[in-house]
Amino acid sequence: MPRLHGSLKSEEETNEAAWEAARGAVTGAAKWGLFAAVAAGVAYNFSPVYRSLTVQFKVYIQMSGMILGSMIEADKRMIAYEHRMRVHKRMARDAAMWRRYEEEYEERGTPGVAGEANVKSVGVGEGKGSE
Repeated sequence: MPRLHGSLKSEEETNEAAWEAARGAVTGAAKWGLFAAVAAGVAYNFSPVYRSLTVQFKVYIQMSGMILGSMIEADKRMIAYEHRMRVHKRMARDAAMWRRYEEEYEERGTPGVAGEANVKSVGVGEGKGSE
């Protein structure tokens, strides 16, 4: 279904999510491909059934492992990316709310809280406990 509100090039967050999924897919395919190759070597050494398979079927088994690994890793990375974005947006929203709250509080001119006019400066060695 085509996107109605903009292209992928103008949406930086969507592009970043796609690249994160692509990096995960490549990483997962490499990891699981290595595992599938080791498993194929072990199967070749110990299993006469595996040795009797055609080359095409052995390649299919190898590719199946790589595809499964790429899907799992891409999904894992996408979930982590979505979580990071949610946390980042929540922090930005909370910071904006806190700034608005501070500005409103300072506009009221609450004495002694937002203003520093009545704050006494205490030098080194002065104050409580230095008698």
